[in-house]
Amino acid sequence: MTDVEHLPERSRIVQQHLIDAGLTARVRELPDSTRTAAEAAAALGCEVGAIASSLLFQADEEPLLVMTSGRHRVDPGVLADQLGATSIEMATAKQVRAVTGQAIGGVAPVGHPAPVRTVLDEALAEHETVWAAAGTPNTVVPLTVDQLSTLTGGRTVRVATY
Repeated sequence: MTDVEHLPERSRIVQQHLIDAGLTARVRELPDSTRTAAEAAAALGCEVGAIASSLLFQADEEPLLVMTSGRHRVDPGVLADQLGATSIEMATAKQVRAVTGQAIGGVAPVGHPAPVRTVLDEALAEHETVWAAAGTPNTVVPLTVDQLSTLTGGRTVRVATY
């Protein structure tokens, strides 16, 4: 278990959100980057599909955080159909930083300046534990999909053609 005081500031914020939600999950700092799903899976010794990648989109010009399985890419058309949105576009790095306060590759499901509408990839349910970024490119947190849903208020949707 990582000592919270030694975590990067953004990860301490994420850890506090976990505590406030009544979760016992602890942020872990890894020696290597977990910026990509493949890097995270290799560092953790898990399947790439168990990596809950955080991707920010603009859905009808409103921020939307998609927690997707690392085993595939989000299909904007499928996601738009699921949400009844007319347009889904990937957010720019600048938008990601402004909305989440975190850098691409380290975006956590929580710890943002303001809550972000979130959806969860239905494929994440195939894993007992999923790993989400925890505010920096080398911090992660293990969660169940139920915990992730409770933490984010996110609903489960199809985000790609599997």
